[in-house]
Amino acid sequence: MLKVHNDRSLYFEQQYTNTKKYIVPFIDEVYKLRPGMEVLEIGCGEGGVLKAFVDAGMKGTGVDLHTFKFNLALDYLDEYVQTGRISLINNDIYAPDLYEQFSEKFDLIILKDTLEHIFDQEKLIGYLKGFLKKTGMIFFAFPPWCMPYGGHQQMCSNKILSSLPYYHLLPSFLYTALLKAFKEDKDLIRELMNVKKTQISLQRYYRILKDKGFKTVRQQLYFINPNYEIKFNMKPRNLNRFIGSIPYVRDFITTTIYSLAKPVY
Repeated sequence: MLKVHNDRSLYFEQQYTNTKKYIVPFIDEVYKLRPGMEVLEIGCGEGGVLKAFVDAGMKGTGVDLHTFKFNLALDYLDEYVQTGRISLINNDIYAPDLYEQFSEKFDLIILKDTLEHIFDQEKLIGYLKGFLKKTGMIFFAFPPWCMPYGGHQQMCSNKILSSLPYYHLLPSFLYTALLKAFKEDKDLIRELMNVKKTQISLQRYYRILKDKGFKTVRQQLYFINPNYEIKFNMKPRNLNRFIGSIPYVRDFITTTIYSLAKPVY
């Protein structure tokens, strides 16, 4: 397991740095981020991503269902919460009162490394459309399921399992048996199996966007994820355009996708 998965404050700082250096400019190039704009992050965790947008002048709202991460966010972002620049909510995004509160409110919605944890991705993306202002957009970043570590197996405590690529593609019974054989924690196994059940591929993502009435404004497929610059001292690299145009093949070597989409009315 990488140190970052145990040290949540380090993870917070890495998320902040990556977002400030790569994600904010990626969006701003085609959708100008102005002071006072409202941004919502779904699955905000400790809040590092959200902090970068608020430091750019926006007003932030973060929603996370996990109480442990929510409490860390309250700690790390205390000054922002106290001054009203960030609101943090420990709740299910589908809670009826949130829908009423968030209806057509946000200029930008962020889902960074969140979509692959959602069971009903079609429902969520269609649902979030109602949270956007008419000119609003959604930013997605996620590792395609078939990429080397698309199963999030880097979270395993065993060094072999945490560094071994592609074995998450094994049939479920073999995958589970392997994790148990190396004595991985039951809660971690459950989490990894949940990611396996969602299996969000690029092709499926594109289909959902089309079915739910979204248009891609900007996209970048990465051969080397910008996150790896901090984690492994590896310079980010875009995926070759030709390879990126080949359905299914691209899923095996795209380590993450950055995608900005807007509703088509």
